[in-house]
Amino acid sequence: MNKLFALTAAALLATSAAASAGDAAAGEKDFRKCKACHTIASADETIIKGGKTGPNLYGVIGRTAGTVEDFRYGDSIVAAGEAGLVWTEENLTEYVADPKKFLSDYLGESAKSKMTFKLKKGENIATYLASVAE
Repeated sequence: MNKLFALTAAALLATSAAASAGDAAAGEKDFRKCKACHTIASADETIIKGGKTGPNLYGVIGRTAGTVEDFRYGDSIVAAGEAGLVWTEENLTEYVADPKKFLSDYLGESAKSKMTFKLKKGENIATYLASVAE
C-alpha cells in the first residue's frame, strides 16, 4: 500500500513539473504577440491592456473553454467547453499552435476557430497565464 501511494505521489509530482515546462518570464515577453486581441485583467487590476477581439485571458488556466461572460465565442469553442474542455497549460499550448486542428480533434468533427493566429511555441505563454492568476 505504501509503495502504491509513493508511486502515485511521484507520478503527480512529475505531471505537475511537466505541466509547468514553460518559462513565465519569457511568456510575459511573448504575450506581446497576443495583446493585439487579448487583455489580462482581474476584477481589481489590468495586468496587460490589450484588444477586445479575443476574450480576457485572466484565469484562463482551469477555466472551461468558451465561458468568459459577455464575450461572443464561435460555436466550436463553445461546443468544446460544453463537451468538457477545461484549459490546462498543456492543452492551451496545443490550441494556440493550431486552433482549428485542436478543436476538430477535440470535437471529433470539422471545427472552426475565430483565432487564426498560430504560435509554434506557446508553452511559455501558457505558463505565464497560469502565473498571473495565482
